[in-house]
Amino acid sequence: MSFESQLFGILQAACPRVFPDVAPLGAATPYLTWQQLGGESLRFLDNTAPDKRNLLMQVNAWAKTRMEATVLSRQIENALCASALFIAIPEGEAISTYEDDTLLYGCIQRLSIYAAR
Repeated sequence: MSFESQLFGILQAACPRVFPDVAPLGAATPYLTWQQLGGESLRFLDNTAPDKRNLLMQVNAWAKTRMEATVLSRQIENALCASALFIAIPEGEAISTYEDDTLLYGCIQRLSIYAAR
């Protein structure tokens, strides 16, 4: 099973509406979006790859209220960090945002994740 499938499963267990990159226009709330922001390239001194890779992932929780977005974001952080499928390390606290065009509140969380290659 790929890391992306594992990630999707964990996110969907917390919220049934999960979309890579962006949600479709008019998606029901709350929902989650996620995207990979890169990560550290891991190589041994002989230039071979280890059995793990590092990914910098951003998970966004979107809801009609600030509190709902915050609670969902914290649930996601806890679920990802508790997973036995990979190692997830938060890269700081979530960032709050608001979108005027959708009238939605968001929490943006970045995590450094070590997963199977």
